Amino acid sequence: MKSINYIFIIAILFLTACKKDPAAGVRSHERAIEAVSLGDGLVQVGPAVVDRANAKVIVRVLVQTGTAFDAVKPTIQTSYKATVSPASGNAINFASSNNEAKYTVTSETGETREWTVVIQPFNEALLGTFKIQDYTVYGGTGPQYGGGSVFNIATKSVWPAAGPAQEYDNTLTFTYTGVTADGNTQGTVVNSAGADGLYADFVYSKNPVTDVNAKYRVIPKGEGKWLHNYSNNTIVFTFPNGTSTTCTYDAAGTTALGNGLTKVITDNAFVFTLAGADDYGNIYSDFDKIVKRPYKLWVNVKKQ
Repeated sequence: MKSINYIFIIAILFLTACKKDPAAGVRSHERAIEAVSLGDGLVQVGPAVVDRANAKVIVRVLVQTGTAFDAVKPTIQTSYKATVSPASGNAINFASSNNEAKYTVTSETGETREWTVVIQPFNEALLGTFKIQDYTVYGGTGPQYGGGSVFNIATKSVWPAAGPAQEYDNTLTFTYTGVTADGNTQGTVVNSAGADGLYADFVYSKNPVTDVNAKYRVIPKGEGKWLHNYSNNTIVFTFPNGTSTTCTYDAAGTTALGNGLTKVITDNAFVFTLAGADDYGNIYSDFDKIVKRPYKLWVNVKKQ
């Protein structure tokens, strides 16, 4: 009985050994660039975008002081068993041809296709130093009844000595530290007190006295972190204690708020949506506009 089993096993092994590999002799016609990555100190923002239909690859690169594209050494990943010329890792002068370079990819079968690799300079608008100009709020219950207004909050005599105006000489310095896997830039932000060495204490000092730091302390004092989310065009500030705030970074222009109200941004502004609840018992008051029913806060800044 055992000998029969041995014969059966040997027969199976023999048949298996004789079976041909279905892929044997098949040669690849693929001649594509699958991915491109850059080195030599260049900061690539997100993965390269590969357009197979048009044989084009776009690589976004963060432009910083000293960034140059005259000797870029791209790492080129090709399709299975294909080769590329110029070879992966060769130094290419992209600057001499409008930040583009041509690559020829040859398949295992010898067929070729020409590809264009494009370096797309990317400028992170946040990098650098900004001076805080003012804090402007849009608030008020029932704006359709005249309860809403837009105003520089430091002009209201409702703050203690260390009110919002203490930060109108502050600077915000943004430094780049890296990019996330999904292509969002990030870094540190330093909110430096100006010549007075003071930060605002957002406490509404009239009756009833109310601490509103939770609403208006939207940018960390001292050092914090920032992340620029390009999928929804927002900036996230993270405080040392792990809490965060989210805003948009808006350019100069005029925003219509409805009911005849507008907000003019002269240079740039970090724009935060504030939480509140209608309070018709205090309508038309500063308490209502600042404490109970604020809608938006603009931290107006000017790049230095």
